[in-house]
Amino acid sequence: MAQQDKPAPRTLQQQPQHHASDPQQQQQGSADFQSKPGAQVEGEGSYSATRNYQKDIKDYLKDADVQADGEAARPRSAEEERDMEEAEREGKSHSKGER
Repeated sequence: MAQQDKPAPRTLQQQPQHHASDPQQQQQGSADFQSKPGAQVEGEGSYSATRNYQKDIKDYLKDADVQADGEAARPRSAEEERDMEEAEREGKSHSKGER
């Protein structure tokens, strides 16, 4: 490889100097990976999230004017209707159950 073909050396980003005796620096960021006191760690598919979602849906259906919300969501033009149908087809093409 000729001298002019070599890429320019990369400059590495300098990291701040760490001092083991600095208690503030030792604790900095540690809370990011710890759960909050009293909080229960739940993974994907948490029961509490499902309960909250189902409660919110039930409350919405009980209190909201679903008919009016459905009417407001209708396409306002033929072009918007085509766009919505295309978006639906695109979404279904990515699902495992509907194609």
